[in-house]
Amino acid sequence: MTSDTILELNHISKTFPGVVALDDVHFDLRKGEVHVLLGENGAGKSTLVKILSGAYQKTSGTILLNQQEIHIKNPKHSQELGISTIYQELNLVPHLSVGENIFLGREPANRFGVVDFKKLFAKAQNILNDFGVLIDARSLVKDLGIAKQQMVEVAKALSLDASIVIMDEPTSALTEQEIEELFKIIKSLKANGISIIYISHRLEEIFEIGDRITVLRDGKWIGTKSIAEVTQSELIRMMVNRELKDKFPKQKAKRGNEVLRIENLSNDHLKEISFSLCVGEVLGIGGLLGSGRTELARAIFGVDKIDSGKIFIKGQNYKIGSPRSSINSGIGYLTEDRKSQGLILNLSVKDNVCLPSINRFSKFGVMNSKKERATVEKYVKELHIKTPGLNQKIMYLSGGNQQKVVMSKWLCSNVDILIFDEPTRGIDVGSKVEIYQLMNRLTAEGVGILMISSELPEILGMSDRILVMHDGRITGEFLTEEATQEMILKCALGA
Repeated sequence: MTSDTILELNHISKTFPGVVALDDVHFDLRKGEVHVLLGENGAGKSTLVKILSGAYQKTSGTILLNQQEIHIKNPKHSQELGISTIYQELNLVPHLSVGENIFLGREPANRFGVVDFKKLFAKAQNILNDFGVLIDARSLVKDLGIAKQQMVEVAKALSLDASIVIMDEPTSALTEQEIEELFKIIKSLKANGISIIYISHRLEEIFEIGDRITVLRDGKWIGTKSIAEVTQSELIRMMVNRELKDKFPKQKAKRGNEVLRIENLSNDHLKEISFSLCVGEVLGIGGLLGSGRTELARAIFGVDKIDSGKIFIKGQNYKIGSPRSSINSGIGYLTEDRKSQGLILNLSVKDNVCLPSINRFSKFGVMNSKKERATVEKYVKELHIKTPGLNQKIMYLSGGNQQKVVMSKWLCSNVDILIFDEPTRGIDVGSKVEIYQLMNRLTAEGVGILMISSELPEILGMSDRILVMHDGRITGEFLTEEATQEMILKCALGA
């Protein structure tokens, strides 16, 4: 260890019933550096972060902070030690102001014990201004975009006088421009001597923002490297212990008849949307956040109301009234937010997989448990879902394995049209390839896929055709072989 090492983890292990999440892991952090924590879903990154944030207690090992051994009791104690965590799922209260969120539970009060809002907003504004965040401290959080909310989380962390900030997938919901803004703030934090533990699956950004990288695999420490001494391919090999021949293993399927047609679809968010989707096709939908991509998916699936327009499924005019009627008509929807909209976290892997197609496994109201178990076992094996058992609660699986469970749910439903909204968000590079290969299999079997993605390489790498949206309208349509990132961005900006 060097003289500027402020945090040191030695021989850290963490076990749960039937699972070894961390096994003899080492990690250290230096003052004013960005140390990237890298690994596949289920590698142990989140467990390590939760130990540092006080959410979990380590089973064994030692933690040294400024060369003194510490025992982190709970999240409040972690904050008192100067460790602040920004999770992928933001922890803000939407109907409170930015300033109130920053000082929630620590509001400055006057001598009568009443909150001093003038002081609160002034202190919050100073923190925002110090790091060049152009947000009014009196603004309501619900009125801010995801990127601005991410900045509020950073300001909240800094208000705790944190010397260590943990960022878990901070760019997963941000546009390229918003990522640049976040990186400026990270560089400002480094310049002020604040150390950052940074978790991301976007390998290209790691080389822009990181100083060192530690790779975990299957709960074990694989290695720590300086950014300058590794390549992307070496990191992938360390993470997955195998070569990934192609990041986007697209296989063209035979394009069949039209399976879905949308004509002049409009509502509060959409303006005269028209397009078609064919059997065996991946139709990529690009655009910036707020362009209407997710609103389009929700309208087709029956979550949001449609004011005008028509939907045709296999040539038949269809009036979608609810998600259940959509499922019955052969449409599946893998939502952008798998935890709050795609899964029931307190239920098991088995129950989540079978939920949309429960009629397949019941007769006269009685479940056929043997058939149900055999079906789920098939998908767990085919999709390489890492779980101690079929009855494991979904909340205890890693993000990538949760995503595979959502996919299994729709495979089990035998749908003809699949809407994938950000199918690989927060997913490691190895799991991404598995999901792409699954998409190839689905299109080969005649499924039509609508794929919404914020990642342009993914749109270009896995689509047959590409639609681009801006302000609720389709502003561009391309065959993938004719499209470039510049062309898509131009349409996404409404140019």
